[in-house]
Amino acid sequence: MDLLTRLGDAVTELARHRPRVLVGIDGPDASGKTTLADRLGKALSVPALRVSVDDFHQPAELRRRRGALSPEGYYRDAFDHDALITDCLLPFRAGSERIRVGRHDLHTDEPRDVTLPAPPVAALVVDGVFLLRPELRDHWDLAVHLRITPEESLRRARLRDVDLFGSVSEVERRYLARYLPGQALYQREADPESRAHVVVDNEHPGSPAVERWEVAERPAPALGDRG
Repeated sequence: MDLLTRLGDAVTELARHRPRVLVGIDGPDASGKTTLADRLGKALSVPALRVSVDDFHQPAELRRRRGALSPEGYYRDAFDHDALITDCLLPFRAGSERIRVGRHDLHTDEPRDVTLPAPPVAALVVDGVFLLRPELRDHWDLAVHLRITPEESLRRARLRDVDLFGSVSEVERRYLARYLPGQALYQREADPESRAHVVVDNEHPGSPAVERWEVAERPAPALGDRG
């Protein structure tokens, strides 16, 4: 059974026990999070909404307050996790008919308000970096961590992010100074692999290898459902 089928079956089982299922696809930069989340959302047997943490960036002034190339700034300041929780995850869990799926436009550095209707029974599939940090980890009914090496992250970024940053040398500068050390800080402080239900070695995306699978057959009550 391939990874997508296994994950889809797990979400289907979760949906038997609760009307709203929260799925987090975590991993380093360029690890394949968005690709997997998009494919999973399309493959699910229940209606799926897609959200990316990239749409919950902080304004540039906050993101860069420790310096534009600060690894600590990347881990601690880049994203508005409070807004993600308050405006998106908790309302979805509580059964809200609409949820906010975007708060900030990274390219214009302007606020925005993007909402989507949420069916009574649905899965919210969220992709992004740092999804298993302490303030987020307990919200996921199913948390998947994609593992790739820093070398592979940089190799993919050289191909993917040139248009974003302008040149290969600028991609390398940012990754070596900010993104890869920021991911190392996340690994040290949050230990995401130990917090994920599923760990996937995605070094070779054509043949992802499941390294850990700890998905309960009968899930515990979700955060917010425990009295």
